Amino acid sequence: MPQTNARLTDLKWHKRQQTISLHFADGTEGTLPAEFLRVFSPSAEVRGHGGGEAMLVIGKEQVKIVAIEPVGRYAVKLVFDDGHDSGLYDWKTLHDFCLNKDAMWQRYNERMAAVGLSRAPAQVPKDLLIKDLLADNQSD
Repeated sequence: MPQTNARLTDLKWHKRQQTISLHFADGTEGTLPAEFLRVFSPSAEVRGHGGGEAMLVIGKEQVKIVAIEPVGRYAVKLVFDDGHDSGLYDWKTLHDFCLNKDAMWQRYNERMAAVGLSRAPAQVPKDLLIKDLLADNQSD
């Protein structure tokens, strides 16, 4: 059950900016971008199954929220244009995100830099064709 201080009083989806604005009963408020919400999804796929290590989600700089579905009176389910739709964003999780967004984002960018990865979506070079990949696999 969400804590009293994490009671959501308002949620607005800004489709053009790809953000959601949140207001809580304790006065906490914040605006969370789609990329942040996707990268820190509360799904087991991202957070790790059974306490496993959390996945470093990359290439989501341009991800978009395509739907927000209420789940009871305690959470929302976000659907992203990359197909990700697992994980429930309960009010406590969203409250924590608003309070800790800057520190979380800094750690995320540090992890990305440490392993040489990027927030930008991966681009397939134009000269790399599917038939070339198939030819390589057939020669093995």
